[in-house]
Order: sequence, then structure tokens, then C-alpha cells
Amino acid sequence: MLCCASFAQQSTGTVNIGVMLPLHNVDGDGKRMVEYYRGMLMAVDKLKQEGMNINVHAWNVPIDADVRTTLLKDGAPECNYIFGPLYSKQVKAMGDFCKAYGIKMIIPFSITGNDADKNSNIYQVYQSPDDLNATAIQQIAEYYANYHVVVIDCNDTTSKKGTFTFALRQVLKDKKREASVTNLRSSDEMFAKAFSLTQPNLVILNTGRSPELTQAMNKLNVLLEANKNVQATLFGYTDWLMYAKYNKERFAKYDALVPTYFYYNENSTSTKEFEAKYKQNFNQDMMYYLPHLALTGYDHVMQIVGNRSTWMQSPMKFVKQGNGGYRNKAFMLIHYKKSGGVEAITY
Repeated sequence: MLCCASFAQQSTGTVNIGVMLPLHNVDGDGKRMVEYYRGMLMAVDKLKQEGMNINVHAWNVPIDADVRTTLLKDGAPECNYIFGPLYSKQVKAMGDFCKAYGIKMIIPFSITGNDADKNSNIYQVYQSPDDLNATAIQQIAEYYANYHVVVIDCNDTTSKKGTFTFALRQVLKDKKREASVTNLRSSDEMFAKAFSLTQPNLVILNTGRSPELTQAMNKLNVLLEANKNVQATLFGYTDWLMYAKYNKERFAKYDALVPTYFYYNENSTSTKEFEAKYKQNFNQDMMYYLPHLALTGYDHVMQIVGNRSTWMQSPMKFVKQGNGGYRNKAFMLIHYKKSGGVEAITY
């Protein structure tokens, strides 16, 4: 049976956090991890202000490092948590070390391999696109069962989203639900025939690119003007969050839903305060990178070390993997409401 992990609050004693990531200024990996680490430090400062005793031990572990050498450093065996590594080839040695010393090993980013399924001390935060797709399809099948699904072929030969729409159509077929397929190049009359007049329509594109999204929304505008009985809700991709600020009104018009494992709310008071504090502390703005690395590091420490259920950008829900470790199964739908505003629906 699967179960969710709970990180017990340590009210007495000192919590030792180890960070084993490429903390350098040589390349993009290092720069991103430095920003992530800075966010971790901001969370540590917050928890210290609230009364926790925390020590942080940080080691630069670049791509060509032998992590076994790092694990011999003073302080490593005393860690309660180790965040890292970034590179898959370093996971096995670090995982064995953490299991031997009873250390919770938090792997924040993408790795290859199935170490999290075999090592009970590993907590894998990153979710693959396949995992996200599977959860999104499950949500559509279960929570949008009364919707008629319309897939729009956008003629994008570079797109990999066809794996999502193909898998979705197969799941719907297994549930005796047929999805309609239309094309951006179809005439307005043929385009309209794909939509139901008696059910709300869930509209899904087979690309995540912005130009085709704009074309599809233009096509939907024509459809809805000519057919007042058609109800259409857009179901998108995490990619859409990168250009949501240019489409908020149109997203709201179509009650758009975007599946994701993070949400950067630039209008949130807490986010604005965090960004100002980051600039004050480090004399520079955060890099424009989604998800923002400093906010990610902050959320990871607050939820794991601080045992908080709240988050600013990246929620986590760790689920036990058989006799192995834990994988993060947090999932959100970002809802651009017709009434205005945006809500993050967590599952």
C-alpha cells in the first residue's frame, strides 16, 4: 500500500543539513544550484528565527567530482538531511552512504535510474513529464467525466505532446468515451462539428507552443461567436505558464486549466517580499527561470526540514514506493477563472 511521508518536527536538538550540489560559477548548472542554495539559506534563516537550531554544511560537487571523496568530509555522517546530487552518476554512492548513516537524502532535480524505488532513505522531488502526463490524464478521466474532449491537431511536427493526446484518447476509449479530433486548418464549419452542443467541451491541443495556442484561441473565438450553445474549457500544458501573462484574459475566457507541479505567483505578497529579500541579501535579482530556483530551495527546506504544509511555488507530497523510498506526487491545476483571478487547485 502506498503512503505519504511525514517529516516530524524536531523540537529539541540541532538539525544538520548537508548540501552536495555543484555550487560554482563555472556554468549554468552551478549558477542555478547557487540560486537554489541561496533559497535554502533564506528558509534556514526563517526557521532559526522561529526557534529551530540548524547547521548547514555545503560542499561543491561538480559534474566531474568523485562524490565518495565528498562523503568523507567532516560533518557528512552527522547530517540529518542531504540535498543532492544533481548528477545521476553520483546517486548510488550518496544513496548507500545515506542509508548506512540513517540520513534522509533529498534529490531535488531530474535524475535517471530507479534508486528512489530501491533505497528507503531517498526522497525524489522531481517529477518526470511522463508522471505529470499520467496524473493529468487521470484527472481528466475522473473529474471531467461529463465533458466532451476535443483534440486540436496543430500541425506542429516538432511537438512531443502527441504522446499525451494519444494516451488520453486511449484511456477515454477504454472508458467508452470517444474524443473528437479536428485541425487548425479545418474550415469553420468542419471545426464546429467536433464540438458538442449538449456537453461542455474540454479542448486540448497537441502542441505546447505559443503561436499555435494563439491560432487555436482565435479559432475558438469564431466558433463561440457563431454558436452560443458551445461551452469550451481549455486544458493546457505547463509550458503555458511561461507566457500566461500575455494570455490571462483569453485564458480566463476559456476557463483554462494548466497541469503543473509548480506555480510562480508573481502577484503574491509573499512572493514579492521574498524577491525583495533575495535582492537585499545577494545584491541581484533571481534569474528568470521557471520554476524559480531560489523559491524552490526555500520551499524544499520549509516543507521538509520545517515540516510545513504551506508553499510559495512548489508543493510536495511524498508517496512511499513499495519497500523503497519516496517520490513526490504533488499535482496542481492552475485555473484561470472566468470570473477573474487565478487559483491553484492541489491534489
